[in-house]
Amino acid sequence: MAGLLSRTALIVKAKYSKLLNRAENPTETLDYSYEQMLEQLQNVKRGVADVVTSKKRIELQQQKLEQNVVKLETQARQAVAANREDLARQALERKALAQGQLQDMDTQVQQLGDQQEKLIAAQQQLETRIESFRSQKEVLKAQYSAAEAQVKVGEAATGIGQHMNDTGLATRRSTSSRRPARSRTSPPATRRSSTASSPRSPPPRRSTTSSRSSRRR
Repeated sequence: MAGLLSRTALIVKAKYSKLLNRAENPTETLDYSYEQMLEQLQNVKRGVADVVTSKKRIELQQQKLEQNVVKLETQARQAVAANREDLARQALERKALAQGQLQDMDTQVQQLGDQQEKLIAAQQQLETRIESFRSQKEVLKAQYSAAEAQVKVGEAATGIGQHMNDTGLATRRSTSSRRPARSRTSPPATRRSSTASSPRSPPPRRSTTSSRSSRRR
């Protein structure tokens, strides 16, 4: 019974240890961290793409404004030539407004360019970190797998040893239960055989002298 209880306790401990290993499996944590880093990289790449798109959109608007500035300058000259100072003044005002917008756009393009460079640098750094982490992750996973295999082998060896102990105990108990008990008194058959084997003593013979004397009398 003691061997059975110890075996049951060992099984319960093994099951509980297995559950803990599942809950604290480092391979899952490493994979999750790696996925999070990849997600961050995708966000950075998306940010770079958004900045590039915004920059191109502003540059297209600049080209249109520059063309509009040239057009307004031409209109102002034509109005002056036609003695239409009012039209010339309107054209010049619109030209000045467009040039102010161009200056603002130049500032925005410069800021977007700086932001793009920072995002690209962050992307490169993150890619380097991800590659390094991926290599370390594979090494750690391999080490954990090897350690887990060693633990399983140790548990299996312990289980086999315990099972052999239980088997030996059961064998000894079975052998002792089959061994017959020795009786303290000899069985009746032995007495009979001993009695039958012993020779009987012959009856005593009568003396010849005494018989003769009795006849003479």
